[in-house]
Amino acid sequence: MSALAGLVEKGRVAPDWAEALAPVDEQIAAMGRFLRDENAAGRGYQPSADRIFRAFERPLADVRVLVVGQDPYPNPTHPIGLSFAVERHVWPLPPSLVNIYVELRDDLGIVPPRHGDLSAWADQGVMLLNRSLTVRPNDSNSHQGKGWEAVTERAIVALAERGGPCAAILWGRHAQSLKPLLGPVPCVESAHPSPLSARRGFFGSKPFSTVNRLLEEQDGDPVDWTLPEYN
Repeated sequence: MSALAGLVEKGRVAPDWAEALAPVDEQIAAMGRFLRDENAAGRGYQPSADRIFRAFERPLADVRVLVVGQDPYPNPTHPIGLSFAVERHVWPLPPSLVNIYVELRDDLGIVPPRHGDLSAWADQGVMLLNRSLTVRPNDSNSHQGKGWEAVTERAIVALAERGGPCAAILWGRHAQSLKPLLGPVPCVESAHPSPLSARRGFFGSKPFSTVNRLLEEQDGDPVDWTLPEYN
Protein backbone atom coordinates (compact mmCIF):
# COMPACT_ATOMS: atom_id res chain seq x y z
CA MET A 1 0.00 0.00 0.00
CA SER A 2 1.31 3.46 -0.88
CA ALA A 3 1.95 6.00 1.85
CA LEU A 4 -0.96 8.16 0.71
CA ALA A 5 -3.35 5.22 0.41
CA GLY A 6 -2.59 4.37 4.02
CA LEU A 7 -3.23 7.95 5.11
CA VAL A 8 -6.55 8.01 3.25
CA GLU A 9 -7.56 4.71 4.83
CA LYS A 10 -6.90 6.19 8.28
CA GLY A 11 -8.87 9.34 7.46
CA ARG A 12 -5.80 11.57 7.72
CA VAL A 13 -5.75 12.78 4.10
CA ALA A 14 -8.79 13.56 1.93
CA PRO A 15 -8.99 11.47 -1.25
CA ASP A 16 -8.66 14.45 -3.60
CA TRP A 17 -5.57 15.62 -1.71
CA ALA A 18 -4.10 12.13 -2.05
CA GLU A 19 -4.60 12.31 -5.80
CA ALA A 20 -2.99 15.76 -5.93
CA LEU A 21 -0.03 14.63 -3.81
CA ALA A 22 0.58 11.41 -5.77
CA PRO A 23 3.79 12.78 -7.36
CA VAL A 24 5.35 13.05 -3.88
CA ASP A 25 4.05 9.76 -2.47
CA GLU A 26 7.56 8.32 -2.18
CA GLN A 27 8.75 11.48 -0.45
CA ILE A 28 5.95 11.11 2.10
CA ALA A 29 7.03 7.50 2.66
CA ALA A 30 10.61 8.72 3.13
CA MET A 31 9.44 11.23 5.72
CA GLY A 32 7.70 8.42 7.57
CA ARG A 33 11.00 6.56 7.72
CA PHE A 34 12.76 9.71 8.89
CA LEU A 35 10.28 10.18 11.74
CA ARG A 36 10.60 6.55 12.82
CA ASP A 37 14.36 7.03 12.91
CA GLU A 38 13.89 10.17 15.03
CA ASN A 39 11.86 8.17 17.52
CA ALA A 40 14.38 5.32 17.51
CA ALA A 41 17.15 7.80 18.28
CA GLY A 42 15.17 9.21 21.20
CA ARG A 43 14.69 12.63 19.62
CA GLY A 44 10.97 12.32 18.93
CA TYR A 45 8.79 14.61 16.85
CA GLN A 46 5.58 16.58 17.02
CA PRO A 47 2.69 16.90 16.42
CA SER A 48 1.60 13.32 16.99
CA ALA A 49 1.38 11.03 13.96
CA ASP A 50 -2.39 11.35 13.72
CA ARG A 51 -2.10 15.14 13.37
CA ILE A 52 0.84 15.58 11.00
CA PHE A 53 -1.42 15.78 7.94
CA ARG A 54 -4.28 17.56 9.65
CA ALA A 55 -4.21 20.41 7.11
CA PHE A 56 -5.06 17.80 4.45
CA GLU A 57 -8.00 16.17 6.23
CA ARG A 58 -10.52 18.50 4.61
CA PRO A 59 -10.96 18.21 0.82
CA LEU A 60 -8.79 20.14 -1.59
CA ALA A 61 -12.01 21.12 -3.33
CA ASP A 62 -13.13 23.04 -0.22
CA VAL A 63 -9.99 25.17 0.26
CA ARG A 64 -10.66 28.88 -0.21
CA VAL A 65 -7.75 30.45 1.66
CA LEU A 66 -4.16 29.29 2.14
CA VAL A 67 -2.25 30.53 5.20
CA VAL A 68 1.40 29.49 5.20
CA GLY A 69 3.37 28.96 8.40
CA GLN A 70 6.94 27.81 8.89
CA ASP A 71 6.88 24.79 11.19
CA PRO A 72 4.94 23.55 14.22
CA TYR A 73 5.43 25.22 17.58
CA PRO A 74 8.39 23.61 19.39
CA ASN A 75 6.65 23.56 22.78
CA PRO A 76 5.45 19.95 23.26
CA THR A 77 2.05 21.07 24.56
CA HIS A 78 1.25 23.37 21.64
CA PRO A 79 0.98 21.99 18.07
CA ILE A 80 -2.23 20.53 16.64
CA GLY A 81 -1.16 20.18 12.99
CA LEU A 82 -2.56 23.53 11.82
CA SER A 83 -0.22 26.48 11.32
CA PHE A 84 -0.34 29.12 14.08
CA ALA A 85 -2.91 27.08 16.07
CA VAL A 86 -2.42 25.49 19.48
CA GLU A 87 -4.20 23.08 21.78
CA ARG A 88 -7.31 24.55 23.37
CA HIS A 89 -5.92 24.45 26.90
CA VAL A 90 -2.72 26.39 26.08
CA TRP A 91 -2.40 29.69 27.94
CA PRO A 92 -0.78 32.11 27.53
CA LEU A 93 -1.09 31.99 23.77
CA PRO A 94 2.03 32.13 21.56
CA PRO A 95 2.98 35.76 20.82
CA SER A 96 2.45 35.43 17.06
CA LEU A 97 -1.09 34.17 17.60
CA VAL A 98 -1.77 36.97 20.07
CA ASN A 99 -0.79 39.46 17.35
CA ILE A 100 -2.97 37.68 14.78
CA TYR A 101 -5.88 38.06 17.19
CA VAL A 102 -5.11 41.76 17.67
CA GLU A 103 -5.22 42.28 13.91
CA LEU A 104 -8.41 40.20 13.63
CA ARG A 105 -10.08 42.48 16.17
CA ASP A 106 -8.78 45.66 14.56
CA ASP A 107 -9.61 44.52 11.03
CA LEU A 108 -13.06 42.99 11.47
CA GLY A 109 -14.08 43.87 15.02
CA ILE A 110 -14.11 40.19 15.99
CA VAL A 111 -13.45 39.55 19.66
CA PRO A 112 -11.00 36.62 19.76
CA PRO A 113 -11.65 33.62 22.00
CA ARG A 114 -9.58 32.69 25.02
CA HIS A 115 -8.00 29.77 23.18
CA GLY A 116 -5.80 29.21 20.14
CA ASP A 117 -7.64 26.39 18.39
CA LEU A 118 -8.16 27.58 14.80
CA SER A 119 -10.09 24.49 13.68
CA ALA A 120 -13.14 26.64 12.96
CA TRP A 121 -11.13 28.47 10.30
CA ALA A 122 -10.12 25.14 8.77
CA ASP A 123 -13.80 24.15 8.70
CA GLN A 124 -14.43 27.36 6.73
CA GLY A 125 -11.99 26.29 4.02
CA VAL A 126 -8.89 28.02 5.40
CA MET A 127 -5.88 25.74 4.89
CA LEU A 128 -3.41 26.36 7.73
CA LEU A 129 -0.29 24.80 6.21
CA ASN A 130 3.18 24.69 7.70
CA ARG A 131 6.13 24.38 5.31
CA SER A 132 7.56 21.64 7.54
CA LEU A 133 4.88 19.38 8.97
CA THR A 134 6.91 18.25 11.97
CA VAL A 135 9.54 19.50 14.37
CA ARG A 136 11.74 18.07 17.11
CA PRO A 137 10.32 18.96 20.56
CA ASN A 138 11.84 22.17 21.93
CA ASP A 139 13.94 22.69 18.78
CA SER A 140 12.53 25.22 16.29
CA ASN A 141 13.17 24.58 12.58
CA SER A 142 14.85 21.27 13.37
CA HIS A 143 13.07 19.49 10.50
CA GLN A 144 13.60 22.28 8.01
CA GLY A 145 15.35 20.91 4.93
CA LYS A 146 14.62 17.29 5.87
CA GLY A 147 12.15 16.75 3.03
CA TRP A 148 8.76 18.17 3.95
CA GLU A 149 9.24 21.12 1.61
CA ALA A 150 8.77 18.95 -1.47
CA VAL A 151 5.43 17.77 -0.10
CA THR A 152 4.07 21.15 0.88
CA GLU A 153 5.29 22.80 -2.31
CA ARG A 154 3.44 20.16 -4.32
CA ALA A 155 0.32 20.94 -2.26
CA ILE A 156 0.60 24.65 -3.04
CA VAL A 157 1.07 23.98 -6.75
CA ALA A 158 -1.94 21.65 -6.73
CA LEU A 159 -4.05 24.34 -5.11
CA ALA A 160 -2.97 26.87 -7.74
CA GLU A 161 -3.72 24.36 -10.52
CA ARG A 162 -7.19 23.74 -9.12
CA GLY A 163 -8.12 27.39 -9.56
CA GLY A 164 -10.37 29.74 -7.62
CA PRO A 165 -12.11 31.12 -5.81
CA CYS A 166 -8.96 31.13 -3.71
CA ALA A 167 -6.56 33.56 -2.03
CA ALA A 168 -3.36 33.17 -0.03
CA ILE A 169 -2.03 34.91 3.06
CA LEU A 170 1.77 35.11 3.10
CA TRP A 171 3.18 36.50 6.34
CA GLY A 172 6.91 37.17 6.28
CA ARG A 173 9.63 36.57 3.72
CA HIS A 174 9.75 32.82 4.28
CA ALA A 175 6.12 32.45 3.21
CA GLN A 176 6.42 35.08 0.49
CA SER A 177 9.19 33.05 -1.19
CA LEU A 178 6.42 30.65 -2.24
CA LYS A 179 4.49 33.25 -4.23
CA PRO A 180 5.83 32.02 -7.62
CA LEU A 181 4.23 28.62 -6.94
CA LEU A 182 0.80 30.18 -6.53
CA GLY A 183 0.54 31.42 -10.10
CA PRO A 184 -2.73 33.32 -10.57
CA VAL A 185 -3.86 32.95 -6.94
CA PRO A 186 -4.06 36.47 -5.44
CA CYS A 187 -1.90 36.95 -2.35
CA VAL A 188 -2.07 39.14 0.74
CA GLU A 189 1.48 39.86 1.84
CA SER A 190 2.79 41.60 4.95
CA ALA A 191 5.36 41.32 7.71
CA HIS A 192 5.18 38.26 9.95
CA PRO A 193 2.98 38.51 13.07
CA SER A 194 5.87 37.61 15.38
CA PRO A 195 6.80 40.22 18.03
CA LEU A 196 10.03 40.88 16.13
CA SER A 197 8.25 42.14 13.02
CA ALA A 198 4.56 42.75 13.72
CA ARG A 199 5.01 46.50 14.07
CA ARG A 200 6.90 46.67 10.79
CA GLY A 201 3.89 46.09 8.58
CA PHE A 202 1.72 43.35 10.05
CA PHE A 203 -0.43 45.53 12.26
CA GLY A 204 -2.85 47.46 10.10
CA SER A 205 -2.42 45.17 7.07
CA LYS A 206 -6.08 44.02 7.24
CA PRO A 207 -5.48 40.50 5.87
CA PHE A 208 -8.88 39.12 6.80
CA SER A 209 -11.03 41.76 5.13
CA THR A 210 -8.67 41.84 2.14
CA VAL A 211 -8.93 38.08 1.62
CA ASN A 212 -12.72 38.26 1.78
CA ARG A 213 -12.71 41.01 -0.84
CA LEU A 214 -10.44 38.91 -3.07
CA LEU A 215 -12.78 35.93 -2.74
CA GLU A 216 -15.83 38.03 -3.56
CA GLU A 217 -14.05 39.42 -6.62
CA GLN A 218 -13.80 35.79 -7.79
CA ASP A 219 -17.54 35.26 -7.16
CA GLY A 220 -16.74 33.31 -4.00
CA ASP A 221 -18.21 33.55 -0.53
CA PRO A 222 -16.32 35.42 2.20
CA VAL A 223 -14.87 33.54 5.15
CA ASP A 224 -16.54 33.88 8.53
CA TRP A 225 -13.42 34.52 10.61
CA THR A 226 -15.28 34.23 13.93
CA LEU A 227 -13.82 31.70 16.33
CA PRO A 228 -16.29 30.25 18.83
CA GLU A 229 -15.31 30.25 22.48
CA TYR A 230 -16.45 26.65 22.92
CA ASN A 231 -17.06 23.66 20.64
